[in-house]
Amino acid sequence: MILMCTSLTYENSQGDHFLARTMDYGFELGGQPIFMPRQQKIQGDAGEFTTKYGFIGAGRNLSHYMFVDGVNEFGLGAAALYFSDYAKYAQSAPADKLGIAPHDLTAWVLGNAKSVADLRELITQVQIVDKPVGLLGITVPLHFIFSDPTGDTAVLEATDQDLHLIADPVGVMANSPQLSWHLQNLSTYGTLVADTRPLHDYQGFELKTVGPGTGAFGMPGDYTSPSRFIRTVFNKHYSRATADTPSTLNLLQHLLDGVTIPKGVKLKPDGSSDYTQYRGYMGLNERAYYMEPYDNLELQRVAITDKMLEEWDTPVEYPLAHQPHIKTLN
Repeated sequence: MILMCTSLTYENSQGDHFLARTMDYGFELGGQPIFMPRQQKIQGDAGEFTTKYGFIGAGRNLSHYMFVDGVNEFGLGAAALYFSDYAKYAQSAPADKLGIAPHDLTAWVLGNAKSVADLRELITQVQIVDKPVGLLGITVPLHFIFSDPTGDTAVLEATDQDLHLIADPVGVMANSPQLSWHLQNLSTYGTLVADTRPLHDYQGFELKTVGPGTGAFGMPGDYTSPSRFIRTVFNKHYSRATADTPSTLNLLQHLLDGVTIPKGVKLKPDGSSDYTQYRGYMGLNERAYYMEPYDNLELQRVAITDKMLEEWDTPVEYPLAHQPHIKTLN
């Protein structure tokens, strides 16, 4: 199983914060929005852990509920992305730390941390251990991006046994290599601009323009992780600011269009296709989760309410509508 994903944060002109991501892989996850109430005991693959806070995200019940992204009752958002060849996990947790399987970390974070600042302290109490997903029989190499309503954004990359959060100054994450490598690689494309570049005459020959957009000449257009990172940073930086939630979600859809993978255009050695199975959008201030499956580009929303937090005590699954939505105008 290979997950090639892209994520980004965004702050609109009203100060509302969002975390969005693509979920790109070949194995059919079959995930859907799931609400996890407060005070849950989860029998994770590395042992049981408990949660304090309610959260909503994309997940699936495979012997226990597992989540790949989501937002909790305090507006903390999280997303797990593939980190092949770089993730390193301990074989066991020391006696003074809680052992967590990599695919269970998202649920633990959303269920126990109020903010990125809170998580910086809490993460020292756990150890990610080498435990496979029962259904797949493999340990998934993951790294994680977190963001909250203050705009604080950080990445967790388990490259050694000491876990700590890394500041993400551009609010974008893709796959391997490490974030530090992507940030250094960004300097290679630091001359890209949204403006049209002027052309110079050569040997008296007057050059004709090819039209607007020449400032982005050289921006990579393939689906590798480094290229998706560059495109997302560029498009996020130069896109026009939005004010309200609907216009921001619409912009995030367009930003993710630049890294969304259609079926068949990115093949693995065995001939199978990685593609964007869904796109997830987390409204951190409104505590809402929006999911957009491959076969229906209409956003499907679930928001955390006070009633859900105060009265519900069992997980609730929300089946997605997969039929394409078409509005007839005549």
